[in-house]
Amino acid sequence: MTNVSYDEQGTWRAEGGWGTADSAGRRLDLARWQARLDELRAKHHVPGAQLAILTGGTVHELASGVLHRGTGQEVTTDSVFLSGSIAKVYTAALVLTLVDEGLLELETKVVDVLPAFGTPDPEATATITVRQLLSHTGGVTNDFNHDTGRGDDCLAKYVEAARAVALDCPPGTAVSYGGLGYVVLGRIVEVLTGRTWDQALKERVFAPLGLDHSMTLPEEALRFRVAMSHLGEPGAYPDPAPVWDMMPRSAGPAGRIISSAGDMARFARMHLDGGLAPDGTRVLSAASVAAMQHRETDVPDKWTVSADGWGLGWTLYDWDGVTGYGHDGAAIGQYGYLRVVPSAGVALVLLTNGGAARRLYADLFAELLGELAGVRMPEPFAPAAEPPAIDWASLTGVYRREGVVVTVAEGRMRYEFVDGMRDLSPPLDMELTPVTETVFAASGAGPSFSEDYMPVVFSTLTDGTRCVYVGMRATPEVTA
Repeated sequence: MTNVSYDEQGTWRAEGGWGTADSAGRRLDLARWQARLDELRAKHHVPGAQLAILTGGTVHELASGVLHRGTGQEVTTDSVFLSGSIAKVYTAALVLTLVDEGLLELETKVVDVLPAFGTPDPEATATITVRQLLSHTGGVTNDFNHDTGRGDDCLAKYVEAARAVALDCPPGTAVSYGGLGYVVLGRIVEVLTGRTWDQALKERVFAPLGLDHSMTLPEEALRFRVAMSHLGEPGAYPDPAPVWDMMPRSAGPAGRIISSAGDMARFARMHLDGGLAPDGTRVLSAASVAAMQHRETDVPDKWTVSADGWGLGWTLYDWDGVTGYGHDGAAIGQYGYLRVVPSAGVALVLLTNGGAARRLYADLFAELLGELAGVRMPEPFAPAAEPPAIDWASLTGVYRREGVVVTVAEGRMRYEFVDGMRDLSPPLDMELTPVTETVFAASGAGPSFSEDYMPVVFSTLTDGTRCVYVGMRATPEVTA
């Protein structure tokens, strides 16, 4: 951890003129990057942020702003943040440790190892594999946020309740972001190890990597300086959220790793080092590390999480021929971004607690990845300068998945939460502006969904069913 100091505003700074050089001899001017983090954080009204830079095999940690705007407690490099869906990569790595030990195979049918697993479609249930859940191609949904209590049986109860939850689409017909599948994977870990997901993750991942600022339970986080979530409208600093962590324990394998940015960069370093911990302990086999980064599926929606494809847990990127992997995470006001460029030996982690975090990520990572890894990130998603003519008749219809109904008509989309999600938000009415004939920029979604334009992508499942992607979820058209 680098030595830093802070001023009366609680901004942490590297010592003046201090820096280091990576393995390619490039000087990493940490004081300059600290100043840039401070500047961009303030510009985008992000209350607090941590930045970890892995280059030349060394993790450098910076921090800026405050953990809580109500108390003024400053962010330090040993503070911890909620990282949301980045947890899925940890769960994927945990599952691969079982594969390495011969306890599980990627092609194993989920019901063969977890008989309690089910969906309303018995034929589909019988075919879903571990590999499909890891790569979001099993058809399971994301929006089943079911609280099964605080007990160690919370995942078992969740899997039982999930039997009644409809699939987004038939297994193997499309990629559809599915957090439910990661809770199921967490339960598989429990059945095969005899430990809770939380315990297994500590023993198999956190401990061998020395991640002493990584945890899964809120009571464990209280040992540290903890970032508070903040919520508010764009253009101003947001206010502290009424509740720190709104996710139930059952969401853990899909959405709750509490970590410092530095610890997350050290987790990424294990993947760059072929599965080895710094002391030479093998956490994952080299084959499993490679399998996680292997492209399992292309992604029709290449903008919501900047994805070009998906591996086993990892989101995959292609920046004009420079490949990388990573993941994004959101946890009700806290947002995290992890990017790894293996050809350069570089990993970046940004953890934030509110504000226009995605704009901070876009500005800061464009500069860092450009300088350290030769990466040119894509331009922000926006409508086409010269929009194409659209055949609205071919897109008009009603699309439905668990918890959501999407209605598309001439130039507009209504996004409505139903069933168990009905109280999450009022219906959203959005204007669709063409980017291509099948890709649209939706405006009017509100800051909870998108700070600028939200991608809406029309595609077709492999069985011929039309669908629309919103938030990386495939929503099939409802037949009359």
